[in-house]
Amino acid sequence: MEKKIKTVRTKFVKMRMNDSEYEHLEKLWKNTTHRHLSTYLRKICLQQPVIVKYRNQSADDFLSSMLQLKKDLNGISNNFNQAVKKLHILEKIPEFRTWLILNESLQRAVNANVEEIKFRIAQLYDEWLLK
Repeated sequence: MEKKIKTVRTKFVKMRMNDSEYEHLEKLWKNTTHRHLSTYLRKICLQQPVIVKYRNQSADDFLSSMLQLKKDLNGISNNFNQAVKKLHILEKIPEFRTWLILNESLQRAVNANVEEIKFRIAQLYDEWLLK
């Protein structure tokens, strides 16, 4: 197994820019996968390939809608857990009947959100198949 030899960089290159030039450079750098500006500049100066980030807008839209659905499901599950805890401490039957009615509406809400998630996933899958 070969060991990678780590090179120490001892030479500094200084450069002056105005604000607009630096903002433009920073914008170009942030659209790449490089974490450090120095790495990006070194690759540009040495004419090495730079990997540019590619954003899939449909995937971003899907992710944001999934995050909203996740928040909705978390809220519904919290309400459901509270209802179950209350069920364990109930002593009277009329309260139990009320809980059953509330439970049915919560169950319908959960099922509707799950169906929405299934639809969105199928929709994104179909979009990716076309590409």
